[in-house]
Amino acid sequence: MTVASSSPLNTAPEILTARTRMRAHRIEDFDAMVDMWRDDIVTRYILGRPSTASETWSRLLRYIGHWQALGFGYWAIEDRDTGRFIGEVGFADYKREIEPSLGDLPEAGWVLAPAVHGKGIATEVMTAALDWADRNFSDPQTVCIFDPEHQGSMRVAAKLGYRPSHLATFMDKPTQVMTRLRPGG
Repeated sequence: MTVASSSPLNTAPEILTARTRMRAHRIEDFDAMVDMWRDDIVTRYILGRPSTASETWSRLLRYIGHWQALGFGYWAIEDRDTGRFIGEVGFADYKREIEPSLGDLPEAGWVLAPAVHGKGIATEVMTAALDWADRNFSDPQTVCIFDPEHQGSMRVAAKLGYRPSHLATFMDKPTQVMTRLRPGG
């Protein structure tokens, strides 16, 4: 188990950043998630195609279940001023069939609605998520993976302290693995 606490959380704790509210996913997020995950800009480097509503429903349930089963997971991101859903951020154990394996290391990730791309939101929410992880994960290391062409997200990862580790193969495609050690870890 990755969470250091003796009693893991069963829902995402609320975290406020300067411009966002990171909170547990709710069933009411589904329509906004469908809109985001159907956007070609959002899915280009993740799936290579828009998600179906069924896939997004499974994703929503997976996010909720991560917290209940593992004590960590993804947060829904709301704009603090409007309350509008603008994305998702967090950590997961997807048991990916990736070579070499990521093992049990928490995999960091973020996805934002196109309306907020390029505004520093990814760095802002991931900084808050990593602060939470640094206080709650027993393992000092986290990983993230990228399509090697997704330079924008890899720049965000580098700002957050992630460094290229190795190229892996995921879904028969080259995948950049980046790792981060907790400061002092």
